[in-house]
Amino acid sequence: MWTDKYKKAVTFSYDDGVEADRKLVEIFNRYGMKCTFNLNYGIQNPQSSWVNNGVTISRMPKEGLKELYKGHETASHSYEHKNLVELTAEEIEEDMKKDIAGLESLFGCKIMGMAYPYGTFDDKTVEALKNVGMKYARTTMTNHSFDVQQDLLRFQSTCHHADPELMALAKKFVESDPDKPQIFYVWGHSYEFDVNNNWNVIEDLCKYLSGRDDIFFGTNSEVLLGL
Repeated sequence: MWTDKYKKAVTFSYDDGVEADRKLVEIFNRYGMKCTFNLNYGIQNPQSSWVNNGVTISRMPKEGLKELYKGHETASHSYEHKNLVELTAEEIEEDMKKDIAGLESLFGCKIMGMAYPYGTFDDKTVEALKNVGMKYARTTMTNHSFDVQQDLLRFQSTCHHADPELMALAKKFVESDPDKPQIFYVWGHSYEFDVNNNWNVIEDLCKYLSGRDDIFFGTNSEVLLGL
């Protein structure tokens, strides 16, 4: 477990399995970062596309994803990106089971966690996730905190990459000398860098964090579950 050697850990979480992930993976690999990519198996194909601010965003084909995401973690984002709160508990479980089965078949590994589509969840959703074996679930809520959280099925990130406090939080984290484990957790969508023409945000962050021997860089499962 990383806490046996380190007091600080960094992890990332990115959603939707879109083409921009290819560039994001390259940046993460170059700087030694680890990320969890949350996918919708039922709509993981180029036909599932949309336009945001004049930029066409397309999900990638399933072929080649295992090699692309090698060294990182793949997790669930539900089967078809439905708002899970609007489903019954039985429908949620069925949806999640299909996504988990598809992803496990595609990547040949156990799916441990997920990110809520649209960030929506309630107690019913959380119970359904427990029933299908999910160990953690990331919300879209942020807390600007590095503290270890106990409720991993309602997990709040430190910040989104578009947070104006991103680099200030990174600096605070890097310069800290904690007496207990701390986690810097950043989330987002890679297509946002295309839409906002600001890939420098994630590159500058990764460059600043990289190469530090007092920080553990891991996937969500490695950091949150100690795997």
